[in-house]
Amino acid sequence: MRNLISFSIAGSLMTIIFLGIVNYTTSPQKIWFIYPCLLLLLWPITLYFMSKKMYKQYSLICSAMIIAFLIIENYLYSPDYLWFIYAVYPIIWWPLLMYLEEKAKTLKIALIGCATTIIYYSLLNIILSHPYPWAIYPAFLVIWWPLALYHAQRKTFVAFSVTSTILISIFFITVNVVSSPGVIWAIYPIFVVLWWPLSMYFYVYKRKMYNSTTLPKRI
Repeated sequence: MRNLISFSIAGSLMTIIFLGIVNYTTSPQKIWFIYPCLLLLLWPITLYFMSKKMYKQYSLICSAMIIAFLIIENYLYSPDYLWFIYAVYPIIWWPLLMYLEEKAKTLKIALIGCATTIIYYSLLNIILSHPYPWAIYPAFLVIWWPLALYHAQRKTFVAFSVTSTILISIFFITVNVVSSPGVIWAIYPIFVVLWWPLSMYFYVYKRKMYNSTTLPKRI
């Protein structure tokens, strides 16, 4: 493994130098060699940390590298608009969840993560890119984290289907109102989603009926 890591380091450095020279000699006006450099650097880093089983440190290093890459990309090509702050937040959660270990599976962490995500993107929406409320999209996605975890822990699958249907319906109605209030199209996806709790209910109901009729009666 040590020889393989040494080979990956040498190969990565040689390739980065080569690509840098090609970039400088052929198209110095555009710095494109940084894109393959990120992947080339991840090669020896991944081999080293995986061989040492240092998964937490690996997530921290990789997250820092990706964030640094996004900041450089933002600074070089669109310094007038700080778009990297939209992508940084979910990347930070990777090492954070790794260091939390078993606590990352708890409902408390899921609720905290959901709340902070909604607040973070809502503030970005209000401060940097209003008036369209695009924060409803990441909010809709992240709500599934605590919702699914709550029902999975209690094995309340029918209740999960009902709650999820209500959530999806509210989401489509909201998108319909804010995006195209002149056309009522939300009823179509809502009608399709309604089959989920209905099918779950009749499946559980039929199963209970079948068990009650097939089980032998006690004397």
